[in-house]
Amino acid sequence: MSAALEEFCGSVFWNASYLTRPDADLPVCFQQTVLVWVPLGFFWILAPWQLLPMCKSRAKKSSVTKLYIIKQVLATLLMLTAVAELALAFVEDTEQAPLPAVQYTNPSLYIATWLLVLLIHDARRFCLRRDSGILFCFWTLSLLCGILPFQSLLRRALQAPISDVPRFVLFFISYGLQLLLFLVSGFSDDSPTGIGYRKPLEIEDIWELKGKDKTQAIYAVLEKNMKTAVRKAQAELEKRKRKKRRREGDPDHGNNVSKAQSQDILVLEKQPKRKKKGDKGDSGPRKDFPRGWLVKTLCKTFWKNLLLSVAFKLVHDALVFVSPQLLKLLIAFVSDEESFAWQGYLYAILLFLTALIQSLCLQQYFSLCFQLGINVRASLIAAIYKKALTMSSATRKESTVGETVNLMSADAQRFMDTANFVHQLWSSPLQIILSIVFLWRELGPSVLAGIAVIVLLIPINGLLVAKAKTIQVSGQHPLTLLISQILKLFAWEPSFEKRVNEVRARELKDLVNFSYLQSVSIFLFTCAPLLVSLASFAVYVLVDENNILDAQKAFTAISLFNVLRFPMAMLPLVLSSLVQTNVSTARLERYLGREDLDTSAIHHNPIAGSAVRFSEATFAWEQDGNAAIRDVTLDIAPGSLVAVVGAVGSGKSSLVSAMLGEMENIKGHINIQGSLAYVPQQPWIQNATLKDNILFGSELDEARYQQVIEACALLPDLELLPAGDQTEIGEKGINLSGGQKQRVSLARALYSNADIYVLDDPLSAVDAHVGKYLFEHVLGPKGLLQKKTRILVTHSISFLPQVDNIVVLVAGAVSEHGSYSTLLANRGAFAQFLNLYGSQEEDASERNTTGTGNTTGLHLSKSSTNSWKKAQEEPPKKLKGQQLIEKEAVETGKVKFSMYLRYLHAVGLWYSFWVAMGYVGQYVAFVGTNLWLSAWTDDAQHYLNQTYPTEQRDLRIGVFGALGVSQALFLLFAIILSARGAMRASRVMHQQLLSNILRAPMSFFDTTPTGRIVNRFAKDIFTIDETIPMSFRSWLSCFMAIISTLLMISLATPFFALVIIPLSIFYYFVLRFYVSTSRQLRRLDSVTRSPIYSHFGETVSGLSVIRAFGHQERFLQQNESTMDINQKSVYSWIVSNRWLAIRLEFVGSLVVFFSALLAVISKGTLEGGIVGLSVSSALNVTQTLNWLVRTSSELETNIVAVERVHEYTKVKKEAPWVTEKRPPHGWPSKGEIQFVDYKVRYRPELELVLQGITCNIGSTEKVGVVGRTGAGKSSLTNCLFRVLEAAGGTIIIDEVDIATIGLHDLRKNLTIIPQDPVLFSGTLRMNLDPFDQYTDEEVWKALELAHLKTYVQDLPEGLLHLVSEAGENLSVGQRQLVCLARALLRKAKILILDEATAAVDLETDHLIQTTIRSEFADCTVLTIAHRLHTIMDSNRVMVLQAGRIVEYDSPEELLKKHGAFSAMAKDAGITNIESTVL
Repeated sequence: MSAALEEFCGSVFWNASYLTRPDADLPVCFQQTVLVWVPLGFFWILAPWQLLPMCKSRAKKSSVTKLYIIKQVLATLLMLTAVAELALAFVEDTEQAPLPAVQYTNPSLYIATWLLVLLIHDARRFCLRRDSGILFCFWTLSLLCGILPFQSLLRRALQAPISDVPRFVLFFISYGLQLLLFLVSGFSDDSPTGIGYRKPLEIEDIWELKGKDKTQAIYAVLEKNMKTAVRKAQAELEKRKRKKRRREGDPDHGNNVSKAQSQDILVLEKQPKRKKKGDKGDSGPRKDFPRGWLVKTLCKTFWKNLLLSVAFKLVHDALVFVSPQLLKLLIAFVSDEESFAWQGYLYAILLFLTALIQSLCLQQYFSLCFQLGINVRASLIAAIYKKALTMSSATRKESTVGETVNLMSADAQRFMDTANFVHQLWSSPLQIILSIVFLWRELGPSVLAGIAVIVLLIPINGLLVAKAKTIQVSGQHPLTLLISQILKLFAWEPSFEKRVNEVRARELKDLVNFSYLQSVSIFLFTCAPLLVSLASFAVYVLVDENNILDAQKAFTAISLFNVLRFPMAMLPLVLSSLVQTNVSTARLERYLGREDLDTSAIHHNPIAGSAVRFSEATFAWEQDGNAAIRDVTLDIAPGSLVAVVGAVGSGKSSLVSAMLGEMENIKGHINIQGSLAYVPQQPWIQNATLKDNILFGSELDEARYQQVIEACALLPDLELLPAGDQTEIGEKGINLSGGQKQRVSLARALYSNADIYVLDDPLSAVDAHVGKYLFEHVLGPKGLLQKKTRILVTHSISFLPQVDNIVVLVAGAVSEHGSYSTLLANRGAFAQFLNLYGSQEEDASERNTTGTGNTTGLHLSKSSTNSWKKAQEEPPKKLKGQQLIEKEAVETGKVKFSMYLRYLHAVGLWYSFWVAMGYVGQYVAFVGTNLWLSAWTDDAQHYLNQTYPTEQRDLRIGVFGALGVSQALFLLFAIILSARGAMRASRVMHQQLLSNILRAPMSFFDTTPTGRIVNRFAKDIFTIDETIPMSFRSWLSCFMAIISTLLMISLATPFFALVIIPLSIFYYFVLRFYVSTSRQLRRLDSVTRSPIYSHFGETVSGLSVIRAFGHQERFLQQNESTMDINQKSVYSWIVSNRWLAIRLEFVGSLVVFFSALLAVISKGTLEGGIVGLSVSSALNVTQTLNWLVRTSSELETNIVAVERVHEYTKVKKEAPWVTEKRPPHGWPSKGEIQFVDYKVRYRPELELVLQGITCNIGSTEKVGVVGRTGAGKSSLTNCLFRVLEAAGGTIIIDEVDIATIGLHDLRKNLTIIPQDPVLFSGTLRMNLDPFDQYTDEEVWKALELAHLKTYVQDLPEGLLHLVSEAGENLSVGQRQLVCLARALLRKAKILILDEATAAVDLETDHLIQTTIRSEFADCTVLTIAHRLHTIMDSNRVMVLQAGRIVEYDSPEELLKKHGAFSAMAKDAGITNIESTVL
């Protein structure tokens, strides 16, 4: 081989003697072949792949940039040098004897290579990322290999005149150009980092994801694998169940309690302990679920990524052990007088290269791991979302919206965090084993002493982990706070606050115990390397007189112990994080493995002459629950209008749900032909524009859209809304009134143009005349839907004569059905029902109402009316009020220093100071330990051929140990203090946030989505609790470690101080450059994350609507695109982290290089010990430099939580709850209300809503308040409760001006039954009496008066019946009755009814009215009414118009007057007072 090569280049290929002389050099032939061909070979093997984008890409090329031109020019110049060299060879060849072959082949190879480079540069324009990694590696390799010919040419030139000038010049030109290209390829064309440094990043600046990284692509693969895995797991589950049954021999086990313990705070009443045990022990349905499939599925989905990262990690782990060996050689070199200088330089360069390659591999590995993490998170969130769309209603009950969002936010996130470190599971043990092997070679069996210490520490740590697990801080924060008006109106905030604080106190107690355990384990781990080296060195020296600790042994061992430290620290962390992931896995498996909605009972067979056919249909809400509808057999003809009537709780809504497939089928089936549209009883409105809500994902057909809007009576509303149909509607439709929401919901169904319309009482929330209008224009025989099949659940009798068919439900069964006249003739239940309630509505339906056309002045909520008026004043700007929800503020720029101070203040300044001092003490001891060790190893030189004195030896060991222990004690002191301080800060900040949020005025909650508030309580407080203290600690310790290392290197080689300066400048700039980008990306991450959760919450609450319309796919896609936006920012953040890490580790490698280089240069003046100290510290610094930046940016990122919490502690508060002036005891005793010229507006810049109201309401008087929409009826109640503060005038109740007393004194003494019944999840009793102020007897009495007693007695748990979130498991009517019971319990002197009976049928309405009349006879009652019948028996009626009182007198008088009131009465079909008395 070598002979052939010698002939090829015409000189000696290899001669070892070239190296054994002071001016060592490599033979020219070796330089011309091996050093040229290695980089070229690498390049030619990998380069063709870089050309692929050119061949397959249809993508357009990106534009030509300056950078691209520079690269191409440099590459062309390189090609020209190669051409010149080839030409030179031909020229010389003709002049003299033939040249060796190498002079032709190398230039030719280079020409081809540079051509390929030109092509690659061009091909990269097809890619999103322009720079090619392979080219970068090639430049690096080529330059490194070029260093050797470079130096040998230089040395020859310096010794003698240059023989071959042209080639000499060409080589240097070519080398220079390659160097330039290398530098240029370090820049990217358009990196967000560059943009991020110049201005704060926006989401638009970030690169799009690659196709394969999009959520849809990842999830598709996962889903395929998941299906098979779940099927297997379910089979296993069946086996387990069969076994268990055989064991128990018990066919029927389990109490089917649906345990939906929600995590709104209100569930936190003292639940009997028994229950908790029951959760684990009983054989309820919650217990078993398909297990063990999730991790397998994930591995199967992401195997490529896992394999690649294993490869990189292996290379890195191998290289980790090269450095200590090089260090050993370097120390030997310094101690040996004879050695050649070039060896030292070689070691220094090798140390540098090892560090460099190691860092490149590590960063690639990290990049892969983080990618895996975000992909796992994305696919899990997608899976959870999809599951939520297909879940059966029984399973839906098992977990609240809050818990499901928690699966997304906490559990998927935990998987992401685990994925980052999962490879440590095999890598840590591998590193530990290798370290031990190498250590054995250094210190022999004495290593076992060190290992023994480690082995002892592991079980101790295990105990700590186990202990920590028992107090694992509950991740579920109780604060899915339903901050709704109800808390304010009932003055329940203190009870709420007390509850939250109890939970919080428990949480903090756990937290502080957790921190103590953590501090002990950190302490042990800091001691570990010290104790280990102490034990090993002591044993080594004591075992045998001849064992002398020299620098080679000691520092090689120390650097190996340092290597050992990381895996030893990581392993327990990874294990404990796996324990937590295990909990998450179980949760996810339980959730994702649940039953899907079973719609097999809904058939779609074409049956002539029937649109919907029920065949003996029996359905229940839960698989083995009571049937909600029984044996229903019905046939509904196409195009007919069918009304479903019945009392509250008779199963009307259940019938609808059964049609939609939301219920569990027990027997029978339902056949539906054609598409469905559904209008739920409680309208579901998305947070989007009004237009989007109506279109609901369909194409816009302008003509039909206008028609729909007109038919649904939305035109007047659009005029009032600030931006017409482009107005953004808040969460849950917050800025629309009940009636508007209902009509938007109806418009959505109408626009969808389905075949069958299922309408669940859409007319209850609207005024009578609007209801009539809607019936005529939409639902009735002449309406837009006349040709469609309509199934209408209704309470209004007036429309019944116009329907084709009436179905009467009693207790879930059809008692009779037929046309209106048939049923009347039958004299059945229906006829009696009609006779009771029909009379007053009869004449209304006969006489055609006048004036409906122009008076559809419909319901419009206050905030919109006013913002509309404002909008008219300033037309040119973007319409004010079009956007209700402000965009979440993303703080840009640097985190203010004041935030750190604010946090430290919360911790306590003394605490902060002593913690810092503790760390300083620790590192002073650390430097001392190392210097002592360095002196100890130099003894080996001093006592070279003498015996080592024992007392000297004992002194060395003793002091070494003492310094080590003091180091650990300082640390323990600092950590325990910081744990206490951190807890103090957490308590202070949470307390401020909570008390302030509870005191915020109602308007704050109108404009702030709940998700955002919850986010503050959950994510940000969690950060303050757990992450910030950790970040602060690691930052301090990194900072101190770097300072101490640099100090030690400078002590060894003082010249190093000069190197520190440029390095720190570079470091600082990289940091500045990076941190601004990273911070912004992190902020974008948290801002783009909120929409994922809010969209999810919205989806879950509107599930039945989404399913009824069949829009699951569209919502899935929307979720995917929301996810992708978030992925994009996380992905960029990860890449920017790697960008930084590589540059920083480069700084670290330079530190190593210079410390070694300076040691080589000052050989002879240095002892081996100090060189060992200097270089082994330097080897350690790379990691620490990296950590410093990581922790600084992490600290900065996390401190944003303090910023965000602080932002909400500055929210404007409402008036104080209790003031100096307290009302007299028993106030209000009479209940007289006086309004004196009272004015009010919603926000300072808006118009008045009430324009000077003056009136008196006597004691125990019953007053009805009526008026068209927007007249200021609800504003009036808001004023009484001071939800709105006066803009002028006063309200006086029993001689007390309500503006002078505290809000709670006022609100506790008034009672309201609100328009939307609000319930919390928790027991029924707690919903009635959250403060436990009343006895059970009183509660039962209230229930009896509210006509709920029989219902509650029939419930298995009675008063402890669990109400699910927002009262989902009660019908709307029942909820309203619960609110009535609540008011009966409070029994205040003044009662306000805000449209309290809109959602109930006439019978219940009647009951409620009777109860109110009898029970509140001695109270003042204000009733705001849509149905005039409800107020016809009031003492007086107040008619409001545009914020003024136009009429105020008894109803009889007003009817005679022919004013505004009598016109309204006429519309409602009331002529004289008698006809209304029931």
